[in-house]
Amino acid sequence: MNWLAFSQDSYLVAFFLFCIGFISFVFTVAGRKMKTKDPAAHEQKWGRISFSIALLGFVAQLAYFITRWIGGGHIPVSNMYEFMSFLAMMIIGAYIVIFFIYRSYVMGVFALPLAVLIMAYASVFPSEVQPLIPQLDSIWLKIHVTLAAAGEAFFAIGFVAGLMYLIRTVQWDNSSAKRAQRSLEVIMVLIMIIVGFVAVVFGYRSADYEVAIDQRLETVDNQGQINSTIETIMYKMPPLIAPYQGEVKEDQKLLGIKLPLLEAPKWMEGAQAGRKLNTVAWSILSGLLLYGIVRLIIRKPIARALQPLLSGLDPEDLDEISYRANAIGFPVFTLGGLIFAMIWAQIAWSRFWAWDPKEVWALITWLFYSAYLHLRLSRGYIGAKSSWLSVIGFIIVMFTLLGVNLIISGLHSYAGV
Repeated sequence: MNWLAFSQDSYLVAFFLFCIGFISFVFTVAGRKMKTKDPAAHEQKWGRISFSIALLGFVAQLAYFITRWIGGGHIPVSNMYEFMSFLAMMIIGAYIVIFFIYRSYVMGVFALPLAVLIMAYASVFPSEVQPLIPQLDSIWLKIHVTLAAAGEAFFAIGFVAGLMYLIRTVQWDNSSAKRAQRSLEVIMVLIMIIVGFVAVVFGYRSADYEVAIDQRLETVDNQGQINSTIETIMYKMPPLIAPYQGEVKEDQKLLGIKLPLLEAPKWMEGAQAGRKLNTVAWSILSGLLLYGIVRLIIRKPIARALQPLLSGLDPEDLDEISYRANAIGFPVFTLGGLIFAMIWAQIAWSRFWAWDPKEVWALITWLFYSAYLHLRLSRGYIGAKSSWLSVIGFIIVMFTLLGVNLIISGLHSYAGV
């Protein structure tokens, strides 16, 4: 049996089931606004159907994970495609756990698209099974990565509930709430940036776009002599920003404008620095464009357009769900993201800490959620304060997962290959 082919088919099935489940959840919640004879019965009926679809999607994704493990010969969390796919699966798993505790159908309206977006982002990266490098061929890979992802998945559910609380409670007609309104729209912009990035990458990938840029790299040897070499960098998107001392081999234009527009600064080290900066630029531009289009269509802030979907929810329940999810995720992340990671680092590299960017941001994540729990339990941070901390915390998590790979080089750079 071709396990890898079955694995990819299962992945696609899970993706489409989550999309269908999201639409079904929206229909479930919209039943409160429709003129149905019994809105409560409508919500119960379609909520169960929606949750069943999400559960089937989780089973399909679990089948993808197991069969890829069998076909690839190692646990599929060793590169960016595999890890983000696993994180999406764990987010749905965390949602299922929280659902059985709180029975919240509305959470699916936000949790499922988050998983779909992460699955789509994972598909941006090469999906071929890659052999493990020696440092990754360890039992600690299974323990460290899976527990870290499980903790981050519960942080994601905490983020979802926190964001729902903020959307539910913000007062759009109150002029004194302008700061909260603007802050919520900033979150919507950040989400659109990720969506825009995925859309642009898929678009240029389907068009088989590729351009080669030669970059001159200079190194200084032990005698103090400067050696110059040429390295070819392959861009998968039009070069808005070229590498430092880079030369495009063929003319490139976008909407009649000659590219590149800028050159990466000299202080950005690494042969791939210009390409990464170009990716960030495309993400921001496409996200802002997408946000502008959505705003033109709905003619109101996105968060304000979402508020009616949450009108029947108790804000205190959302606040409690957010806190419980973060409280579950914190000890799991502590074990996987820090303790077991340091044990593995000691075994693989003979040191438990090296100030690698990924290590530093994992520590920042841990410190932030430590502060969150302290403020929640000791300082009475509940409601909006607690929800904002949940949202900011998950932004830090996503920067640790995505931003470090796109912007910063380090020992964990293999994850972005």
